Order: sequence, then C-alpha cells, then structure tokens
Amino acid sequence: MSTTINPNRLFAACCVALITTAMTFAIRAGILNQLSVDFQFTDTQLGWINSMAFLGFPVAMMFGGLLYNTLGARTLMYLAFASHVLGLVLTITASGFWGLLISTFFIGFANGSVEAACNPLITDIYHTRKTTMLNRFHMWFPGGIVIGALISSLMTKLNMGWQAQIAVMLVPTAIYGFMIFGQKFPEMANSETSTKTNIRALFSPLFIFMIFCMTLTAASEFGTQQWVDRIFGASGAHPMLVLALVTGLMAVGRLFAGPIVEALNPVGVLLMSAIVTTIGIYLLSGASGGMVYIAAMVFALGVTYFWPTMIGFVSEYQPKTGALGMSLLGGAGMFSMSIWNPVIGGWIDSAKVEAAAKGVAPEAIELAAGQATLQNLALFPAALIVIFAGLFFFRKKFAAK
Repeated sequence: MSTTINPNRLFAACCVALITTAMTFAIRAGILNQLSVDFQFTDTQLGWINSMAFLGFPVAMMFGGLLYNTLGARTLMYLAFASHVLGLVLTITASGFWGLLISTFFIGFANGSVEAACNPLITDIYHTRKTTMLNRFHMWFPGGIVIGALISSLMTKLNMGWQAQIAVMLVPTAIYGFMIFGQKFPEMANSETSTKTNIRALFSPLFIFMIFCMTLTAASEFGTQQWVDRIFGASGAHPMLVLALVTGLMAVGRLFAGPIVEALNPVGVLLMSAIVTTIGIYLLSGASGGMVYIAAMVFALGVTYFWPTMIGFVSEYQPKTGALGMSLLGGAGMFSMSIWNPVIGGWIDSAKVEAAAKGVAPEAIELAAGQATLQNLALFPAALIVIFAGLFFFRKKFAAK
C-alpha cells in the first residue's frame, strides 16, 4: 500500500467514478425501449425500475453523509466499487422485473456512495482550491452522460443488446477500482462535534425549504432526461443525441458558471434557470423533427445550473450544515425521482390510452403521449418560478443571518 497521498491519482479516480455514475443514467435511459420489448414492460413498470436508481442514491448519500467522519473516503469508495460491480452484474443476468428492480437499486447505491465519498475527499486533498476542483469534478457528470449516450446510441445502431450496453460500464468501474486500491487517503479529523452541529443546523426552516425546492429542480432536470428515449422516440429526433446535446451543453455551461453566479448571485441564477427551463420544456412539448434539438438547447441552458447552484446556495447561506447538508440536499433530489419516475411512466401510459380514445393515428400515439407528458413536466419549473421569485425578493433577510 502506498505510504503517501497521491492527490492527482485520487482526483482522477473520483472523476472516473463519476463518469461511471453518469453513464448509468445515460445508458439506462437508452435501453428502456429494449427492456420494454424484451420483457413486455409497461411504462409504469419501467418507471418503478428507474425509481430504484433514484432511491439507492439518497440512501447511500444519507448513510455516507452521516458516517463519513467515521468510515472515511477509502471505505466509501470501496463500497461504491463493490456496489457498482454487483449492480451491473445482477442487471446483466436479470431475467425479469424483480431482478432489474434489485440490481438497479445497487447501482443507485453505488452512485450515491461515489458522491458521498468524493465531494468531501476532494475538499480534503485540495483544501486551498476547493471550489475550483469541485467544479472540475462535477463537470464529469454531464460529461459522462454524453459518453454514455453516444455509446448507447452507437451500440443500439449496431443492434447490440441491452446486456452488452450494461457490460460496457464494467470498464470504467474496473479503472477507478484499480486507481483507488492500495492508495493512501487523507486522515480524517475528529469531527464528532461538527457532525452534531451539522445535524442541529438541518432543522433550519431555510434548509428544509431548500430540500423541498431540490425535489422540484431534480424533477425538472431528470424527469425529462431519464425518459428521453420514451418521450422523444417518435418525435423524429434521435433520443440519445438529444441527451448528448443537452448534457454536452451543461458541461460547457458549468465550466463558465463563475461569472454568471457573480452577476446574478445564487438566487438570481436559480430564478433564471426556472424561467428558461419552463420555456425549454414547453417548446419541447410541441416540437418534432429538427426543432426538438433547438428546444433541447433551451432546456439545457435552463437546467445547467440547477444542481450545483442549489448545493452552492446551501453552502453559502447554511454553512453550518456542512458536508452532511450538501449530501442530504443531493439525496433529497434523487429520492424525489424515486417517487416521480413511476408517476411519469403512468403519465405516458395514460396519455397513450387517451390519444387512442381520441382517434389519434396509431403511428402518432407515441408522439402525442410524449408531448402530453412534457406538458405535465413543465409544471415543476413553472412552480419554481414563483418560489424562487419569492426567495429572490426576501434573500437579503436570510443573507444577513
């Protein structure tokens, strides 16, 4: 085992682990149609399978956030690696609904363990460059989705099955596993008192309010992205190229987030994001063919800053919640999707029935259902416009505390 810390290797391992996490989101979105055909699943059943990834994520983040100071980053990274291998292998060998349900939970747990371990690990090894290095780290989530979306698109075009697409993710899993095993990690400082302070700070009305807002921002972002194949499959645009376009723009946007946050402050960025996201989803709900790509670009500009700015807001205005607060905020966003995914799947099923009842041509039912579902999804960011406008108006009152 190495006796000295290699910061660059640990950081690179974190980035590869986050790429693996992001690829699970992209490839899972890309294989929904194949799962539907192979197992004759309804969209509601697909929603329950999707929801397990979003349930496993917050469970791991809550576990990791509370025990990080006891277990340390090394144990959590080992746990992430083991859970990724287990979840991916179980998915490949799954023979039905329950097998996919359980395996997807393990993948979600692995993804949450990566987040719970890497965020505080990076602040430990780059304590004088925390913001810069965290921004570089989080760029790899949309970056990894681009990689996963393009791989899924290519493999689908080559008529390669969903099992092969899942197996591809064992490659980056093996890479980050190789990079962490035998490495020395930073020693943990005694943080029992700070952990107690963190827990007390969680009961702040503002933090609880932001937890609620996080459920809506996550639904606005992931509700559209995770169902891209089912929603846009009949639109005339290639679903995985839409996903790659959206996440590619998000990665670039986050690279230049600094000047925007300085100009508008975090609350202003959140309000702007809610407005643009609402417009983007509304445009998507009526788009087909090449216009889907234009509308997707607007949507991308809206959701780009939601996740990091929500985390940054809590860090700035509720600093006593610490790393635990950031973990729980991210966990709340993912947990909300474990609830909303079956609902979204139900919306698609219901929209298909309604379209058929109205005499919509069979070849147009999928498109009508996707557009109707997008109209429902637009309600999330629309509600956030009102909420963040109020937060923007009252921001000086809580900023001074």
